[in-house]
Amino acid sequence: MAKSETCLVNLRYQDGSEGSPTNPAKFKNQDFAQIKADCLQKGELFVDNEFPPNGRSLGDLPDLSSSQESEVKWLRPADLLRKQGKKDKPAFSKDGMSRFDFGQGDVGNCWFLSAISALTFQKGLMAQVVPMDQSFEDYAGIFHFRFWRFGKWIDVVIDDYLPTINKRLLSVSSKDGNEFWAPLLEKAYAKVCGSYADMHGGSSSEACKDFTGGVNQIYHLTEANAPSHDELWLTLSRATECKSLICCGTLHKKDFLANIGLVDGHAYSITEITEVELNGSKVRLVRIMNPWGKREWSGKWSDKSDLWNKVRPDVRKKCFDRDDGEFWMELEDFFRYFSAVFICCETPNFLDGDFKCQWKCMIYDGRVEEGAANHSTFATNPQYRIQVSVIDKLEPEDKNILLSLMEKPQQDSRNEIKLNSIGLTIYKVRPGTPQGRLGSDFFNRTSPVKAPTIYTGFREVVELLSLEPGEYVIIPFTNKPNVTADFVLTVYTKADVKIRSYDGGDDNEDNDHLSEIRDKDKERVTDDDPNHALFKLYANQNDELIPRQLQKLLNDRFPHGSGHRGFSLDTCRSMIALVDLDQRMTMTFAEFSILWKKIQEYKNLFHRCDVNENGSLSSPELQKAMEAAGMDVNDGIVGLMMFRYSGFSSTSLEEFITLMLRLDKMSDIFKGKSSDGVIHLNWDEWSVISMYN
Repeated sequence: MAKSETCLVNLRYQDGSEGSPTNPAKFKNQDFAQIKADCLQKGELFVDNEFPPNGRSLGDLPDLSSSQESEVKWLRPADLLRKQGKKDKPAFSKDGMSRFDFGQGDVGNCWFLSAISALTFQKGLMAQVVPMDQSFEDYAGIFHFRFWRFGKWIDVVIDDYLPTINKRLLSVSSKDGNEFWAPLLEKAYAKVCGSYADMHGGSSSEACKDFTGGVNQIYHLTEANAPSHDELWLTLSRATECKSLICCGTLHKKDFLANIGLVDGHAYSITEITEVELNGSKVRLVRIMNPWGKREWSGKWSDKSDLWNKVRPDVRKKCFDRDDGEFWMELEDFFRYFSAVFICCETPNFLDGDFKCQWKCMIYDGRVEEGAANHSTFATNPQYRIQVSVIDKLEPEDKNILLSLMEKPQQDSRNEIKLNSIGLTIYKVRPGTPQGRLGSDFFNRTSPVKAPTIYTGFREVVELLSLEPGEYVIIPFTNKPNVTADFVLTVYTKADVKIRSYDGGDDNEDNDHLSEIRDKDKERVTDDDPNHALFKLYANQNDELIPRQLQKLLNDRFPHGSGHRGFSLDTCRSMIALVDLDQRMTMTFAEFSILWKKIQEYKNLFHRCDVNENGSLSSPELQKAMEAAGMDVNDGIVGLMMFRYSGFSSTSLEEFITLMLRLDKMSDIFKGKSSDGVIHLNWDEWSVISMYN
């Protein structure tokens, strides 16, 4: 199947922008190329202070006693081989990368390694996760790997110190002895998780998602709504054709699985499916890989089963009698002993077998501030109004929309993550409803198209829908009121759709008067404008910034003062309001240009007035800065401003910029509206100026 048949049009990250596959964001702000060049120039080997070779990075492994932990030694590959008495030189990869290259160690991360086994079949994805131009030539003790994390690709830098015990690798090891791509990949993922111990226990779907950024589906084989044998076989066939990563997990029944070679509660990968003929009947077989690299199923169609002697010689070649962890199993036995199947694909095409459809993909960052289902605060949740124009009339209930909601964790350590109960719901919007946010009245009088489903303890929620042409609003929410959660919402559609996003805010019916999205030609700029390039990195599909995107832009890209805490979300809302020329409550590039110019001006003014260069302004320095900006202020006003916008004794760079933006705005309004030193405003003007701008 040609790749172009299932490619996604991703409108969130244009190729080359930060977070795209070709330009991943730098994890921990570490630049692989720059660090390696510096190490080579200095003749030093890299030591990663962000993930140091010590107990902090190892963590508290549950299967390792305190005395064993004290015996752990961190060694570089060459030093490990030397201690093992081997003369071989370390190699990053030998003859490509295969599921047979490695075996699991003392970290309980079979879920991660089963995903690696599946990944080795997809060479394009493998090259995205594991940059292939790495080796132990031109060596500086540094390597890097890429993962998709919550809406963007990241590049993770590591040194090559690996945890060892008794002269062997503590975790995943190479069966070839001197090949190290797998343990180094594992170390990079451990760094993302927080430590090696943070990789203990998990779901293969999590790792598959982080290897692809694709569509995740979990099929529970023991639940009431489990797929039938025919349905699962069809899904596996489609997923295989779509080049998916496919994993599975056994039942948590140790006694039930005893003496048949299977490990209870264990993750495996599915490496192939096939149909064979036996005694005139078709038999459906699944090939499965144990990430341990050993211990195999011993029942029907296993390596030593005499059933292989009853099939054609060309079919018999599919069976290899070797203890490598890989084995065949009949589909009926698979249903009996396995509890779940995990499929992850770059596209949703495997879901319905329509391989020619080019799905479109849009990704939104957002935050649920306080809205819960069936609560008065529900309307404060972010809202995504989507116009569906096409559905396949020839296919009943054509699934034309797929939604994925992922909660972004607040904690750095994976095992400390506390996930909220989250969900998605969708409502039909009646024709003629004004644009903008929908208020409580709308939700009180409208029933959802699909009843909200609450998911507890899941990192990702996936909903596949069949929507007739018309307008809808998508609402992500938490199950409890007054709970804040950051999320990534991915919307996959079979046809071009128009989506307008409205970030969380006050329940305000007046927001419904917002106008249509303006013609982008009104704000056309040249591609060589660096400010526009910066703006596009963070802007949404409508080429606009919402408060959270502006906050990320400023905190990522603006040179801060000493001891900065970054710009708050409320400050960024205020900034948008201050330059909101059309009162659409978003920031266009034209408005961003005004803001960016003023921020640069006030930054320069701050540094000129920071006489003692301590990174903050005292009260006299603040008054001097205001006067230099042409503001007529007295000591009393300066004291009030300092109390309102900063501390009692000093003003930081961020606080100064916020203060000056507001002061400048109020000064402009006064000059434009006053006569003989007196300003005249009607109620509407006064309420907008005092409460919004």
